[in-house]
Amino acid sequence: MHPLSRFFLRRGLFLLLVILELSTAGTISAAVQARDQRGVTISLPAPARRIVCLIESALSGLYMLGAESQVVGVSTSVFHAGVFPYYAAMDDRIRLRQMPAPGNWDFVNLESVLALQPDLVILWSHQQEMISALEGHGIPVFGVFIQQFSNVYEEIVSLGTLTGREARAQQLVAWTQNRLKHLREGSKSKNENSCRVYFMWPQGELETSGGPSTVNELIQMAGGQNVAAGIAQEHVVVNREQIISWNPDMIVMWHDAVKNPPDIQNTLLSPLGAVKQGRVFELPDAFSCDLWTLKFYHAIQRVAAWCAGDAARPAQIDVGLKEMLHFLYEGKLDTIIP
Repeated sequence: MHPLSRFFLRRGLFLLLVILELSTAGTISAAVQARDQRGVTISLPAPARRIVCLIESALSGLYMLGAESQVVGVSTSVFHAGVFPYYAAMDDRIRLRQMPAPGNWDFVNLESVLALQPDLVILWSHQQEMISALEGHGIPVFGVFIQQFSNVYEEIVSLGTLTGREARAQQLVAWTQNRLKHLREGSKSKNENSCRVYFMWPQGELETSGGPSTVNELIQMAGGQNVAAGIAQEHVVVNREQIISWNPDMIVMWHDAVKNPPDIQNTLLSPLGAVKQGRVFELPDAFSCDLWTLKFYHAIQRVAAWCAGDAARPAQIDVGLKEMLHFLYEGKLDTIIP
């Protein structure tokens, strides 16, 4: 080959490599932008690679997105007994307790968060003092506020954008919405007379949720009616007389490590017909029924079965739980789900 030809060939190959490198770099470092649930637009020069997520439910969403390798700090609640086995199965750093946990919903160690050099921090939107402190250090903060299931969809889509996993986020939302569509159609056909439901939080038998809440949506989507729907508060303490006057057909308990449905017979609610008739049910665990993640679908499944009085559905629901967790976590939990 003529020397001049070899020169132009080498020059052409060099320019091609430069173009490819610039093209690849542009793809990886493309700026991303999403609105959080404070209404604040979060702008990053590239998808987040060092995320400190101090909300367990939001962390669950990051693992659904497949973005766990981008997480460098988690909430202390991840190490609590109820959820730890699930995260330990998905992440060796958590299993070995080597993942930093610089805070939770009620306390955050600012210095520990800064030491992790995050390019994104995820907090509840009401943690305004800490949000201001972090933003004062130039660290973008994604604020979370979940009051409706639509907020869960918004959160997963926004986090998908900020982690560079938009396609997976859309897939997760579409799968959940499709399952809910079929579930609602079945609930409408089986529950002509809606079951009147009282929902009980584990803090006490008088603590419930009113109209503006995921609990209210849970009951409605299951084909029931929330007896406290007329109260315009997400979390409310009512009195015994009010509950007795409501006279619910059924009581649904959030998972409680201390009390079980039979224990309600020895509480202030013992006069209720629902208690006497054994119409008190408990959601099995906080992880699989989490109302602040896409797993709210499983909680709706269970409440719909209780509302319908369908004794044949528990086996189907167990199968549905396995299918849901397999899809949402891409098989990462298959080894620990019986």
